[in-house]
Amino acid sequence: MAGNQRAVSFAPRAGDLIPTGTLLTLQAKRGPERPALTFEGRTWSYGELEANANRKARQLAEMGVGEGDFVTIGLPNGPEFHEVTFAAWKLGAIPAPVSHKLPDIELRAIVELANPKVVVGFEPDRVPGLAALSAGSAPDPRLSGAPLPERLAKYWKATTSGGSTGRPKVIVDHRPAAFAIDAPALGMTVDDVILNPAPLYHNAPFGITHMALGWGSHVVEMSRFSSAGALALIEQHRIKWAYLVPTMMNRIWALPAQEREAFDVSSLEMILHMAAACPVWLKEAWIEWLGPEAVWELYAGTEGMGGTVISGREWLAHKGSVGQIPLGANVKIVGDDGTACPPGEVGEIYFLPPSGKGSTYHYLGSEARSMDDWESYGDMGWVDADNYLYLADRRTDLIISGGSNIYPAEVEAALDAHPTVGSSVVVGLPDDDLGHRVHAIIELRPGAEAPSAGDLLAFAAERLARYKLPHTWDVVTEPLRDDAGKVRRTALRDERAERAKAGEVFAAFRG
Repeated sequence: MAGNQRAVSFAPRAGDLIPTGTLLTLQAKRGPERPALTFEGRTWSYGELEANANRKARQLAEMGVGEGDFVTIGLPNGPEFHEVTFAAWKLGAIPAPVSHKLPDIELRAIVELANPKVVVGFEPDRVPGLAALSAGSAPDPRLSGAPLPERLAKYWKATTSGGSTGRPKVIVDHRPAAFAIDAPALGMTVDDVILNPAPLYHNAPFGITHMALGWGSHVVEMSRFSSAGALALIEQHRIKWAYLVPTMMNRIWALPAQEREAFDVSSLEMILHMAAACPVWLKEAWIEWLGPEAVWELYAGTEGMGGTVISGREWLAHKGSVGQIPLGANVKIVGDDGTACPPGEVGEIYFLPPSGKGSTYHYLGSEARSMDDWESYGDMGWVDADNYLYLADRRTDLIISGGSNIYPAEVEAALDAHPTVGSSVVVGLPDDDLGHRVHAIIELRPGAEAPSAGDLLAFAAERLARYKLPHTWDVVTEPLRDDAGKVRRTALRDERAERAKAGEVFAAFRG
């Protein structure tokens, strides 16, 4: 059983909004020696983080960064990532995080969309024509660490995602980079101790950690998730609040009970999980372990059009739900014929923000999925008689693997560029650990010999981030698409899911 119950608020309460860059300055003034970030055994104080961010801001300013500019950040987890992010905000610029492992083709496609003033974390020859700052490029020590004049970034972040067209897109969050210093949300409290085990280039961990630092929390961060490592950090630092995705929850629960129970997690007051559907049995296990008041789930999207939240106690009364639709919220379930679905009937979930269509975000490189003024994440679901929302299928084509969104079209575009591949279809197959794993179905060009997995893997790895690469594959002789280019994706996926369920083991694409 976890620690004390906390009062949980998810919407930021009313308060004076302070630019995010200034929040760090104020937290440093409150107590410069207070712990801000712990990473790989070392702790940085708020005073250190503030001074380093100020020097980094002056370094970026010398490279031309100013208000309204995008700054692409391709760094691994750790203090440098946070220093660059706060430095951008201090200049009124917009941080745009990307994976530091991006292959050249994907990196160049993203920076072409955002046209950042500076790219941080990559060697200059990887982004020709743009100013670049390699990872570890320390500012001139003569640059001042003193606070800068206050600036407000119009948009507080611009995160990336794959696209249904096969090319990446950038999602620009319309919220200004400002929060109230004493009104935390997401169930956090002022001066919390939180655990982030996830990559900062993903939207949720990016937002969570930087908001937490603005609220004066001590952020304990992992370079890479491990089950025992996460539990050890919870015990060592008396973590109170933790972000997890269901794959992480599953891996922690998969530890031998004796090993898992050897860690003291009594300090945990809340875990928040999101990013993928959580199996009912797994959620039941965590509620039994930590208590219903400690386990919360958030359903939303990077676009911020709308969402729901549910506590463990509510969930026990509505198992499988992602939360009750708030009274008066603009949410509707729409059937294939375009009409609203009654309770219990599955349809596509549409949102209309109170401030109107397109008010919460805009895309670079894509168009919104919309129906008149209503927009959708692409999820299918239904509501019960009490207006609790359930997800029936998360974005039929989208694959959510280990909490990461993977668009089949993007993977297919990379595979189809191989000289022996005539066509490909990428699907998600059920996986006990990841939720779904990426599986590629390959149709060869006429007369072509099947490439080796190693050859195709090396080719795709030049075009895709590693987490998007297929885990397994198979080759077919019949056409995957008809003369109109249509594909029976659902049938192909269901057929292979049945074969896997029956015991068939598909060829490994990558280790």
